[in-house]
Amino acid sequence: MREFERIFWMVLDSVGIGELPDAAEYGDAGRNTLGHIAESRPLEIPNLVRLGLANIAPLKHQTPAAAPLGAYGKGATRSPGKDTTTGHWEMAGVWLDQAFPVYKNGFPKELIEEFEKQIGRKTIGNKPASVRISSRSLAKSMCGRASRSSTRRVTACFKSPRMKR
Repeated sequence: MREFERIFWMVLDSVGIGELPDAAEYGDAGRNTLGHIAESRPLEIPNLVRLGLANIAPLKHQTPAAAPLGAYGKGATRSPGKDTTTGHWEMAGVWLDQAFPVYKNGFPKELIEEFEKQIGRKTIGNKPASVRISSRSLAKSMCGRASRSSTRRVTACFKSPRMKR
C-alpha cells in the first residue's frame, strides 16, 4: 500500500447520502438528507463534486466527476446503532458490541432533573427532532406561537424581556 505524507479526512456529519442497509431497523427507510436538499434547490458545491461527492449517489443538478480528484465513499458503521458517536468512535478504530441507548422521547425525567440540578438551570427541547421541528415547537411552547419563521421567533423570544427565565 502506498504511503501518504498527508491525508485530509472530511466527514460531512449529519449529511446522509442515501439510506444504509439497516435503515428500516432504525426507522430511517428512505432517508437521504443530501439528496433531498439537492432536489429542493441547486447546490453550489463544485469542489466537493470535483472530489467525488456526486459519484457516491445521484444528486440533482450535479454531474458526477469523470475523474474525481479524491477518494470518496459512503460510510456505514460495523457497530450496531445509528448515532453520531458510534460513527466517530469507529473512525477512531473503536467498534462497539452493542448500541448506545436511544431516547426517542427525550432523556428520562430523573436524568434531566439531576442534570438541571448540576448545571443550575432548566433545559429546553428534551426531545430528538430536526432543527426545523425543534425550533417550531420551542417557539410555540416558549412564546405561544409558531410559524414558518419560527427560528427567528425563537431568537426574538429569547431576547424578549417578557420571557420567563
